[in-house]
Amino acid sequence: MYLLTEKARLACDHDNGTVAVEPTQTLVTIANDRVLVETDPEGRSISGCPNVAPGIKACGLTLKVREGYSDLLCIEGRRICLDTVTGLTDGTPPGAVTYTVRDPGQDIAGER
Repeated sequence: MYLLTEKARLACDHDNGTVAVEPTQTLVTIANDRVLVETDPEGRSISGCPNVAPGIKACGLTLKVREGYSDLLCIEGRRICLDTVTGLTDGTPPGAVTYTVRDPGQDIAGER
């Protein structure tokens, strides 16, 4: 499993919906890119989701991460994000549309 950096690409189930990644820590980098930590993927805007139709809400926001935080590595007491991060979006149908990692943003550092 790779660690996520600020260059990571996360997207909703509809593929074109891209999550805006914003790192909140500045202590640890990989190839000059900040590593993402706990809550960084949560509450982030999603742009470009094509799931639009009458009565259908496109994915616009990420919700709480369901899994994908490291149980071994922390930065300033916050767990590091792994390439297994996944959670729900606010899109319809409620409680069914997820966001996942498509690219961790680096291929150097990982966790076993």
